[in-house]
Amino acid sequence: MDDTGPAFVLVCVGSGGGPLESNLSGYLLKPYNAGWEAGIVALEAGSGQGTLKRLLEQEPDLFRTQSSASRTYSASEIYTFVRCFLITHAHLDHVSSLVLSTGSSAGPRKRVYANKETLENLEGMYNWRIWPNLASYDENDEDFKLLYSPLTPNGKYHSVFPDTSVQIVPINHGTTDLGPYSSSAFFIRSDSHPSKREFLFFGDVEPDSITSSTPKIINVWRKAAPMIPSTLSTIFIECSWPSGRPDDMLHGHLTPEHLRDELVALATEVYHFRRSSSSSSSRPQRKRQKRNALSADELRGLLTGVRVYIIHCKDQSTSVDGPSTRELIAGQVRSLVEAAELGAEILSADQGMYISECFRLFLFTFRTAHGRAFAAI
Repeated sequence: MDDTGPAFVLVCVGSGGGPLESNLSGYLLKPYNAGWEAGIVALEAGSGQGTLKRLLEQEPDLFRTQSSASRTYSASEIYTFVRCFLITHAHLDHVSSLVLSTGSSAGPRKRVYANKETLENLEGMYNWRIWPNLASYDENDEDFKLLYSPLTPNGKYHSVFPDTSVQIVPINHGTTDLGPYSSSAFFIRSDSHPSKREFLFFGDVEPDSITSSTPKIINVWRKAAPMIPSTLSTIFIECSWPSGRPDDMLHGHLTPEHLRDELVALATEVYHFRRSSSSSSSRPQRKRQKRNALSADELRGLLTGVRVYIIHCKDQSTSVDGPSTRELIAGQVRSLVEAAELGAEILSADQGMYISECFRLFLFTFRTAHGRAFAAI
C-alpha cells in the first residue's frame, strides 16, 4: 500500500442528532483495500437497516467498489457483513437501530465495543422489559447475538477488527440528575497502512469551558497533537446547535463558537508539541500546566492539512426557508475558523456520503445518495 494512500472507507448511514429518526448517528467503516463482504465496523448505530434501505433506493451503487464492480448489495446484506459495533454512549440516537435489529441479526455473533458505563446502560435495555436479553459478556455463549466487549481508557490501542485498532478516551456529555454523563472519543487506526493512518471520531461532547466536571477534551487534543497532520488529518466532531444557543441550554453539546474554541485548544497543543520537539534543551519536562493563550500570529495555519467533519446537527422539526440547520452550522463554524486563520478545512458529513479517509491532498472523494461528487481536500 502507498504510504500516502487512503486507509479507510466510511459511509454515512446517518449523521444527524435528531429529532428525525430517519437521520441519526450511524456510520459503516472498512479498510480501504478490503471489500465490504470482508467485514464492516459499525461506528454508532442510531440509524441502521431501514435508513440504509432508503439510501440504496436512491443510490444503488453506494457500496460498489472496484473489486465488486459487477454487483450491488441490499441493506440487509450489508449489515450481515458487520463484525462489530463501536458505540460512544448509549443515548437512543446512537443505539436505537442496534437494539431494534438485534433479534433479526444475521451473520456471525457481533461484538459491541464501548466503555463500561455504556455497556451497563445497554444492559438496561436488553432486560426482557424494554427488549429481550440478546447480549452477554460470555464469549462461549453463542446463543446471544451480541458480545459485550469493554474498552478500557488506558492509553493503549485495542484490536477490534483485522488491521484496525481503537483507543478510547473519555469525554463529558453534560450532567444529569444522576451526575456527570460520560461519552467517548475514538482514535481509529489502520494497523496495515504503512503510515499507521488514523482518524478521530467524537461522540456527543460538551465544551471544556463550561463542564461541571473535570475538563476532558483537552486530553484528546494532547494525544492528537503529535500526529497532526502527518498521520491524523481527519476529525469527526459534533456541533449540535447553531450560534446563539445559551450555555445553559446546550445539554452537553457544542455550538460553533465553542467548537472554534476547542479547535484553538487543539492548535495550541500542536504549537507546544512542535516547539518542544524542535527545542535542543535536554531539561526534563515540568509538570503540565495550563497553556497561555497564543497570539493570532502563533495560531495561524497550525491546523493546515486537517479536515474537520461536522456531525450530529439537530434538524428543525418543521421546514423553514433558507439553508438547512446542518448547512447553517457548518457555515458558521467555517466562518469562525477562517477568521481565526487556523488552516483547518470545515466540511459537513452528510447522510449518504461515501468518504475515503486519506493522507495527502487531492486523494479524497465522496459520493452522496443524491449522486456522485468529489472534493479536493
